[in-house]
Amino acid sequence: MSSAPILLMGGSGAIGRWTTRFLRDAHPDLPLLIGGRDLAKAREAAARLGNADGAVLDLAAADLGLRAQPVSAVAVLFPDDRVVGLHFAQARGVPHLSISSGIYEIAPEIAAFMHKPGAAPVVLGYEWLVGATTIPTLEFAKAFGRVRDITIGALVDEQDTGGPAVAEDFERLNSTLPAALTRRDSHYIWRAGEDAKAAFRAVDGTWMDASGFSSIDVVGLATATGAPSVQFNISSGVSSSRRRGEPMSTEIIIELVGEDHAGQPLLTRHAVVHPKGSAPLTGLGVAMLLERLVGLDGNPPTPAGLYFPYQLLDPAAYFARLKQIGGEVLTLEAL
Repeated sequence: MSSAPILLMGGSGAIGRWTTRFLRDAHPDLPLLIGGRDLAKAREAAARLGNADGAVLDLAAADLGLRAQPVSAVAVLFPDDRVVGLHFAQARGVPHLSISSGIYEIAPEIAAFMHKPGAAPVVLGYEWLVGATTIPTLEFAKAFGRVRDITIGALVDEQDTGGPAVAEDFERLNSTLPAALTRRDSHYIWRAGEDAKAAFRAVDGTWMDASGFSSIDVVGLATATGAPSVQFNISSGVSSSRRRGEPMSTEIIIELVGEDHAGQPLLTRHAVVHPKGSAPLTGLGVAMLLERLVGLDGNPPTPAGLYFPYQLLDPAAYFARLKQIGGEVLTLEAL
């Protein structure tokens, strides 16, 4: 494993704080480089972590203004519409992970990978909360001989702001692509207008009005399971925990329909929940992916390739870390 630091572009923000916290808890001596637009904020974040430095990034420069500073991996935690983080990583031959592009914005990254497929591993980390949806769903799918329908319901508490950059990112994704990519009867379609309206039951059974959301989870899960129908819906409101008088939480409701291995009808409902909202789950996914990419988990570093997060993360390790940080996986009553 390289002794060079991991570069976290936008590492002083809400997602960056959770990511670096999890990395520091698991790897006390891991060097980190917190990059951003505000040098004072970057240095403040680095000082809290220890064994870390802060730097101002020049997104107009091929070297990001870092000159000869070595890095072992690059994580981009904000929208990088110029793809400078990926080009920088490829030039250095180090892994790259980005989490903020919408499903319609990944073409530049895929094109960059196709032109230099052997340069370094590239992770499209745009799944909802960076693996918190797909990894559990694919584990639940193992109970099925055939999965026919996957419905994901993401409940974001209205108090779960996640910081200004996260709110801005979410608003951008909603406003620029109002139609929702969906797989229906083996066809990929765009749900819009009345067709995009949906509802799902939260953990406590409350019906939540929702709307279709274009998440890359749809194509990943459809491809991995062969399910002919996959949809992702999102709702913003009061989470189940807050309705009980507790602090807000984030919920991911996962419903699978199909047949078991004996060919009998099977319907399952599960939930992934974290009591501190969406940012900890996102930070956990980013931290574990960086560990996997550079070999911090004890396995060889990830070879060059283009990956979804669920292709890199071990489910058992993910569930163990999820529990460790206060997250839960719940089995819900099948309705």
